[in-house]
Amino acid sequence: MSRVLAIANQKGGVGKTTTSVNLTASLAATKRHTLLIDLDPQGNATMGSGVDKRTLERSSYEVLMGEASIEQALISDLAGGYHLLPANGDLTGAEVGLLDEIGRELRLRSALEPLRERYAYILIDCPPALNMLTVNALVAADAVVIPTQCEYFALEGLSALIQTIDKIRRFLNPGLKVEGLLRTMFDPRNNLANEVSRQLLDHFGDKVYHTIIPRNVRLAEAPSHGLPALIYDKASSGAMAYLALAGEMLRREAAATVQ
Repeated sequence: MSRVLAIANQKGGVGKTTTSVNLTASLAATKRHTLLIDLDPQGNATMGSGVDKRTLERSSYEVLMGEASIEQALISDLAGGYHLLPANGDLTGAEVGLLDEIGRELRLRSALEPLRERYAYILIDCPPALNMLTVNALVAADAVVIPTQCEYFALEGLSALIQTIDKIRRFLNPGLKVEGLLRTMFDPRNNLANEVSRQLLDHFGDKVYHTIIPRNVRLAEAPSHGLPALIYDKASSGAMAYLALAGEMLRREAAATVQ
């Protein structure tokens, strides 16, 4: 049975899509079958995986609207070694299209059920908003990974997301938990970044990953080439950091299984 992880933060520009693409590729590099679901109408995870969002025949929109199965929309021949359910601007129509639908919050979870035996990990790249698409991701997920930049408004934004996760847990997905908080685009020379990092550790303790994702030019360049950093420049500090994150996640999971 796969683990389904939503990569979520309603604040944009925190490295959410970068984390989705590179963590999926890093888990795939450990010889685990992985699926990345792009649930953001911007389609950045799709483009960052080397797929042209303008030429899609089927996408996550058709899956959510019940017009196609995930199998029919999957793309498998990717350099990153994972499978992809792509997205493009059509997905904005799902917000309106699902309004009057019964069980609209459950569409993604239902679509994923036939696939859960096939993959070790399914990661969902959420849009930077707490909307119906994000709700679908949180209802489908076992846990949430929260990328966060160590800046002034980080804790304020996190509190809103944690409240949303609590509501989803109470009403729609009792098993949902916070898997971990990931510090992204970190510059240790920045005093504010170090202070916010300390605050995150104080507030969330061992929920904060030990792995920190640094600011890295190669990591920023990789999406323009349609590649995860691991393929674009595996020796870069960004690629190495996401490999370390994958390792940390696997060790956490193994420890939890023993307990």
